[in-house]
Parts: sequence; C-alpha cells; structure tokens
Amino acid sequence: MHNRIRTSFFAVAAAVALSVSGAALAQPAGPHHGAPPGGDFVHAIAGLKSQLGLNTSQLTMWESAVAQSKSAGDAARANFDRMHTALTAELAKPEPDLAAVAAVSDDVHVANETLRKQVRASWLAIYATFTPEQKAVVKQALADRMSKMEQMKQKMMQRRGS
Repeated sequence: MHNRIRTSFFAVAAAVALSVSGAALAQPAGPHHGAPPGGDFVHAIAGLKSQLGLNTSQLTMWESAVAQSKSAGDAARANFDRMHTALTAELAKPEPDLAAVAAVSDDVHVANETLRKQVRASWLAIYATFTPEQKAVVKQALADRMSKMEQMKQKMMQRRGS
C-alpha cells in the first residue's frame, strides 16, 4: 500500500513537473531565427527590413521595436530561469510544494504574455504607417509563411499516417 501511494505521488509529481516545464518552453523565450518574440506577424515582418524601403520615421520606429523585442526576449528568458529555479528548488525538497511551482509558472506565463503583446503592438504600430506597397510586401511574406506551414502540416500528417 505504501509503495502504491509513493508511486502515485511520483507519477503526479512527474506529470506536474513536465506540464510546468512544457508550459515554460511554450513561452516566447526570445528571438527565433533572428526574429523577435510576438507571434507569426512579428516573425514575418522582422525579416523584411531591406525589402520595405522604410522612411526615416519608420526606420526610427523599427529600431525601437527591435530594441524592445530584444529586451522582451531577455526578460522572457529570465522569467523562464526563475521558474526553472523554483522547480529545481522544490524538487530538492522531501515534499515539494507543486502548488508553489504552479503559481510561479502562472506568473511567468502572464508576464511573458504581456511582453509578447507589447512587442506585437510595437510592430503593428509600424505596420500601420506602411504604404500600400509596403503592406503588399508584408502580405506576401505572410502568405508565403502560411504556405510553408501548411506544407509542413501536410508532411507531418503523412508521417503519422505511415
């Protein structure tokens, strides 16, 4: 009976630890492939600087958004480290307080979501200043990105089927 309870506890602890760490990994942890955190739009637009022919005002906004994106990425990584530290500390205890780890995880999730929305708002503000020609460049980049994602999805579905 004691062994069964102990095994159940470790199974639950492992499940919580995995879900907490998995949630942290799903956070916007910073730039991927040179693009800032903030979602698909930000990833698509950040790589288009040379194609957009930005004016002076747009260029100033662009540089500000890049700086904000880098800062948000650093903050998101620091938040992840804080959660990882909390999880490690609790797992070192004889009876870890998984509720405390979950609370830290929730705080990190909210903080990183706020950062993501701030970064996205900066990039959307730049997009709002674009000419129709610049918006067409962004539109095409997004369409290309969606096409690649759909191809990847189809490829993954084929792999699952075989």
